[in-house]
Amino acid sequence: MFILLFVLQFDWKNFTPEGIFGGQILERTPAGLTIVYLIGIAVLTGFLVLSFIDNFRRPKFNFETNLPKEISNRTTQARTNRSLRIWQFIFTGLALTVFGFQVYWTYYADESNEQFQALSYKDLRNRRTSAASLRGWMLDRTGNLGSALAFYKVNPNKNIERSFALEKEMAHLLGTERGTPGLERTLYRQQADPMPEAWEVLTRVKRPETEQRDVRITIDRDLQVFLAKQLEGKKGAIVVLNPQNGDLLGMYSNPSFSLSEAQTLEDWLKLEGDKRNNPLLNRATREFYVPGSTFKLFTMISAFRAGKQNQTFTSSPGGFVPYRNSRSITDANGGCEPPYGCASLNISQAFEASSNQYFAQMAVDLGRERLSETANLLGIAAVETPEETFNTKFLAEIWNTSNPLMKNALAPEQSVLVTGKGITAYDIGLEGMGQGYAGQTTPFQMALIAAAAGNMEGKLMKAKIEYDRQPEMFSQPLSAQQAANIRQIMALVTEGSGGTATRVFGEVRGAGIRTGGKTGTAEKLAPVYDEKTGKLKTYKRKVKDEDGNTVEREYPEMYERTDSWYISIAPLERPTLAIAVVVEGGGYGATISAPIAARVVLKASELGLLGEQYKPKDQMPKSAQTAAPKLQRRRR
Repeated sequence: MFILLFVLQFDWKNFTPEGIFGGQILERTPAGLTIVYLIGIAVLTGFLVLSFIDNFRRPKFNFETNLPKEISNRTTQARTNRSLRIWQFIFTGLALTVFGFQVYWTYYADESNEQFQALSYKDLRNRRTSAASLRGWMLDRTGNLGSALAFYKVNPNKNIERSFALEKEMAHLLGTERGTPGLERTLYRQQADPMPEAWEVLTRVKRPETEQRDVRITIDRDLQVFLAKQLEGKKGAIVVLNPQNGDLLGMYSNPSFSLSEAQTLEDWLKLEGDKRNNPLLNRATREFYVPGSTFKLFTMISAFRAGKQNQTFTSSPGGFVPYRNSRSITDANGGCEPPYGCASLNISQAFEASSNQYFAQMAVDLGRERLSETANLLGIAAVETPEETFNTKFLAEIWNTSNPLMKNALAPEQSVLVTGKGITAYDIGLEGMGQGYAGQTTPFQMALIAAAAGNMEGKLMKAKIEYDRQPEMFSQPLSAQQAANIRQIMALVTEGSGGTATRVFGEVRGAGIRTGGKTGTAEKLAPVYDEKTGKLKTYKRKVKDEDGNTVEREYPEMYERTDSWYISIAPLERPTLAIAVVVEGGGYGATISAPIAARVVLKASELGLLGEQYKPKDQMPKSAQTAAPKLQRRRR
């Protein structure tokens, strides 16, 4: 029965003349010899075990104890021992033969045997090893080989080496062989093969060979280069998502580093030791910022969810006082924001003018529970106490990926909002305008909030970077009608007479592109570093310790910087872009970040990322080119 099962395992097509002379039988010879060798070991071991057991089980008689040597040599035990010695010689000879065969082909044939060198590529095991070690090409969203992001080339020494088109621009996304893994270590992961390879090769290949296929990702190569140029000489981050399907079109953090600068441990430690610039940090997903007025979009989403979008609140010269003897919350100029001034404002007017007083009052009116619900739907962790903000986690669930390794590698640090009963109405008011305990937010998170408003059905889609992945929904924060109403309010920022980015987006409007957005300006305490040495500046101060003794302790010097923010959606009729821009120390949002976002929208239009209507003429199908002049006239 065993022999029959063994024979049935074989793929007899390989024993045809084509199979034999094509190398299919020859390439299985080492595997077959290995199996024969293992069977031989099993047989010999069985004989040895049986003989050993038989020695104990065989009854012994008194006459066997003191026999002469001539007679004892003729006993069954003596004959068995002689037989075992013969088998030992056979076993040793077989072992040396097989081991010698394997040693030769493993260690020497690759260098000295020309026939082996010529045929080694046919060996299944060699092909499997090569396939596992060589990664596929990484293509951008166009799928063109000319736009490959990671590929192989032959170096001057005639060796194949892995190369990257955008060593600096894609450094944080691609990752290195050290530290947090990126796409290079997660897109092309190796899977363990539990099947005994010799048996598999001898009988049949039961599974497809491991292949590291070419992968097409959602990043647009030209847009990624453009994002990097926008942050030259600046610290900050830009994130660009497609709100409808979650495609990550571009993401860049500056300062960055070149992948070639992180090849050795010494170089890696040097980059890691640069605390002033922190080039290894992906600011887009792993750095917390105070979002400022861009967070008013979050408060507006909460208002629509609660049915409070028609609420009006009055701005006063002295500001909003949440409770008796509380500090007041004023607008940026210390009074009331133009163009409406101190008056009763609705939500559209307040968003256009970026009224702190309105959104502080709205947050207090909404209450902590409604803010918590909205936070959870948008991927923000709503925590009870300020102390819990130090125990941040990574939001891997926001990514739509084919394997958990990639999801964990790309996971942003989860933004946090304090909504517990221990904070005051004043604290909640500050959160409503993007200050206070709302100050642990990533640029990636702000892009997600903009994407929720930009989705035609009011959904928050999971972010994805694999082009062929089907879109997945993370949550449903809004209805389709609520999202449409919010987009119209966001348009007032770029089109309204009092919009904080109306002037900046003039060129975008001139191109016939309608957008929505929100500016933001936020103060944040940051450490001071020495310009020459790059080391952290500190000062010493005498304080009381736990025992009441006076001790001298060292503290870092801090300064208040003003970060520039802007979030945007475009085009307004069906957004394909959700953009978040932050520039550290950039000042007002309308001065630095909003112009960057406007240029990104124009570049995306040039690249055909705004949909068919906005594709350049040379990118349109021939059938649509005749309609292009009409589209141009209509947009004017």
